[in-house]
Amino acid sequence: MTDNTMFLPPEEKQNSENKPAPAVEKPADRKKRKEQNRILRIAIQVIFFLLAPSLFTTAFSGIKHFFTLIHQGEPLENNGFITALVAMCVFTMLFGRFFCGYACAFGSLGDFVYYLSEKLQKRTGKRLPPLPEKAGKVMQHLPYLILMIIMLLCGLGVYGNLTGWSPWEVFALITAGNFHLGGSILGIILLLLIMAGMAAESRFFCRFLCPMGAVFRLLPVFPWSLLKRDTDKCIKGCSACRKLCPVHHELSAGLNAGDCIRCGKCIDICPRGNISIGPVPKIHGFPTIFSWAMSSG
Repeated sequence: MTDNTMFLPPEEKQNSENKPAPAVEKPADRKKRKEQNRILRIAIQVIFFLLAPSLFTTAFSGIKHFFTLIHQGEPLENNGFITALVAMCVFTMLFGRFFCGYACAFGSLGDFVYYLSEKLQKRTGKRLPPLPEKAGKVMQHLPYLILMIIMLLCGLGVYGNLTGWSPWEVFALITAGNFHLGGSILGIILLLLIMAGMAAESRFFCRFLCPMGAVFRLLPVFPWSLLKRDTDKCIKGCSACRKLCPVHHELSAGLNAGDCIRCGKCIDICPRGNISIGPVPKIHGFPTIFSWAMSSG
């Protein structure tokens, strides 16, 4: 195994060698911390769901607007859609995909549907068959395909002529209190099919269908927002973080991939507190709020 400390300065290498292994957290303390973070996350999700359910569709409309302007040969104009898209992309590069884990109404809907499904399955004693791992890995590429198709349709000037088929636009209308959906039969059917997938798989839409998630995956993320796990300090045979992850992401010994939605469940479940975000930058003596909130117990 490669010695990861060989590239460190002498004083840091000595500190690393003398640093004791992290103590195993007491189950009661871990359970309490996990429950506190779960309640906090649900509260944030509910607030965003009620007050800003259209953030996803607004930001993604920026992408559609951009490629539509390219087709029309018009200069890029700064409107609310473009502003929302740029702001969300910058936020994601700074702090990771916190929007997906906390603020996206579609993601929150998926969490709620999956929670109800899990409760029903436990009560009835009948479990839905799990998605094969190989199929899941293949399906994780679908968001890129969906994104490219939509960009192509916008670039050809066709997308604007397609109405009533978009499930996320149907969802946006419903959350806005508009139930006049007579011309959106296909969109309603697709939304119901997506919700069926949400009942079967955690974060089904985020993992396999979300075009905005494909955009976020392609963005670079600053080091202070990357999750890290030192596998040398893990309990042998422990895979709690991978099993609990709603997007089925396995942290490497170094940095995590762009599909992590920053929900923090892996941090909560780790018995040795071996998963962290960092290094945490200091701004006027204070750590950034999201890194601090996720890494503090």
